[in-house]
Amino acid sequence: MFSRSFEAVTLICSTEIVSYVRLLCMYVRFSFNVPPKNPGSQGKIKAMRLGLSVALLACSLLAWTHRQDVEHWRQQRETSLKADDGWLTVAGLFWLTDGENTVGSDHSSVILLPRGPAHLGVFEFHRGKTNFRPAPGINVPARTALKSDTDGAPDLVQYSDFTMFIIHRGDRYAVRLKDKQSEFRESFTGLRWYPVRDEYLVTAKWVRYPEPKMMAVPKILGETEQQPSPGYAVFQLHGRECQLHPVIEEDKLFFIFRDQTSGKETYPSGRFLYADSPPDGQVVLDFNKAYNPPCAFTPYATCPLPPRENRLAVRIEAGELDYGHHDRP
Repeated sequence: MFSRSFEAVTLICSTEIVSYVRLLCMYVRFSFNVPPKNPGSQGKIKAMRLGLSVALLACSLLAWTHRQDVEHWRQQRETSLKADDGWLTVAGLFWLTDGENTVGSDHSSVILLPRGPAHLGVFEFHRGKTNFRPAPGINVPARTALKSDTDGAPDLVQYSDFTMFIIHRGDRYAVRLKDKQSEFRESFTGLRWYPVRDEYLVTAKWVRYPEPKMMAVPKILGETEQQPSPGYAVFQLHGRECQLHPVIEEDKLFFIFRDQTSGKETYPSGRFLYADSPPDGQVVLDFNKAYNPPCAFTPYATCPLPPRENRLAVRIEAGELDYGHHDRP
């Protein structure tokens, strides 16, 4: 009896732990305070009470474990942001034009560095192909046919605290500049979060399409990209049925969503959430791990925006709070 009770409680706690704990507490208190009508049933009543007590303890343990998991994830999230190659180091975005694109701290440079040599080198761009040629006396190797971020990790051009690489957006190419001494990194004041709430650990129904459907995903740069979506998640929140439609990123479901806290407590454009690809008909959405896109921290990111399907009419008071606003250059 105890094993079946524990399995049932484990399943329920994973999604509705707060309400279940409250009901369980009420029932345990009631069962302990009401005397049995049949004295011969006292043994069964005691066993039931003991089982409920064990179930309550297990439920509380699961709540604590979930909270610890989320807090650890949040610490890793902030550590990643502050890392030498984190988003806080993104200090520039320079669109390439055909021909020579100069690099240096001289104000005539196309790719302007905040400090360092006046002339670091030249990015030569032609028909989607980019080479780098260092200026005389600069100890940086020449590079040909630099790989962009289109297919995995891009090739890097590094000098002192600077890292540069090619990004490809739509039909345009740009040099993204990272700086370990970026003003965004040095002025970073830390992330803020809603308290962890177990009611926002949601088990949703997963509806898989027979074949992935193309979904229009707008970008902060103004264009819209068609991306395949494998299906959608359906769940109840605050008495309303909600749907979220993901795209696939690194074998995970990637949700870009906006809710009724956006522009108030949370970042105006929306937030991101990852979930494991479901092996069956359910997907677990932990909104306590919803987080801000890179555009919340630097004006030089090129973030996707929530598609029309993912603009929710409910408040999701979970996950990362707004950090601040940055005007785009």
